[in-house]
Amino acid sequence: MRRTLLALLLAVSLPAFAQQPAGLEPIPEPPPMPAGMSELDEPEVTIVQRGEDTVAEYRIRGKLYMVKVTPPHGVPYYLIDKEGNGQMVRDDAAPGLAVPMWVIKSW
Repeated sequence: MRRTLLALLLAVSLPAFAQQPAGLEPIPEPPPMPAGMSELDEPEVTIVQRGEDTVAEYRIRGKLYMVKVTPPHGVPYYLIDKEGNGQMVRDDAAPGLAVPMWVIKSW
């Protein structure tokens, strides 16, 4: 019993003695973004309660592209605008499985 207690005590106390190696230098700051480029667009998520369902609306640049509906009982499902025309299509697969569609240029 004493050996087990001693081994447990050593195993717990050894990380406290761990040290960083000497001579570490700080990581330099990343270079600034090139002119004309912006930060990556992150989706704006709006979560609302409609009846008993929880609805999460995902927008990029104000345009709705995906809706996640989570009923109180059951599996969440997704409505996705795959073609960008405002027509939502039900997609029971994970939203990460959508084929990437990039906008090269818009005006």
